Amino acid sequence: MHSLQPKHSKLKPEEVEELIKELNISVGQLPKIKTTDSCLPEKCARGDVVKIERKFDEKTRFYYRVVS
Repeated sequence: MHSLQPKHSKLKPEEVEELIKELNISVGQLPKIKTTDSCLPEKCARGDVVKIERKFDEKTRFYYRVVS
């Protein structure tokens, strides 16, 4: 992983369910990330949800993508 690349981590199924309930959406409504993206953690398959942590000043923001 490159030092400027934000941290990417695969969510557990329980975390995905909690996220979907919290955002009141379906997994298909999340933005997509390709399986060929080099920043994905190992063993990510289609349909997995990835959490991306980006730091802005002193704050950390979280973004979610579904692997397609």
